[in-house]
Amino acid sequence: MEIEELIFIAGFGQLAIAIGSLAIPATLNWANDVAQLRPLTRQVFWTYAAYIWTTNIFFGIISISFPMELTSGGNIAMALSLFIAVYWGARVVIQFTYFDRSDAPSGMKYTLAEILLVTTFIFLTIIYSYSAWNNLGMSS
Repeated sequence: MEIEELIFIAGFGQLAIAIGSLAIPATLNWANDVAQLRPLTRQVFWTYAAYIWTTNIFFGIISISFPMELTSGGNIAMALSLFIAVYWGARVVIQFTYFDRSDAPSGMKYTLAEILLVTTFIFLTIIYSYSAWNNLGMSS
């Protein structure tokens, strides 16, 4: 499979993450937790959440619409591929080194959802790292 095809598939993975993330507020009872925050902190929280969600949507749309451009070997292609790789790689690291899972929902569906999410994060990190590597001309 060519890197362009993998990036195209990765685009749908990112859109799936964005769609699936819409369930997180209810699953983690954000309404109750966020209501306890000061107004400014609550507003900043929702702003950051919206920025992350929009970034995921953007990465998905760009990957589906322009997979050839993301692998063209140009500076923008390299920079964007590298940024997306670092973005998802950081998400993998955060999952295992920062999140306190002691309060996470339990049950098979949550375990399977987490496995699917983390697997997707790793897949995205690998695909975009490979794209950045190719864009640097390092794959030959």
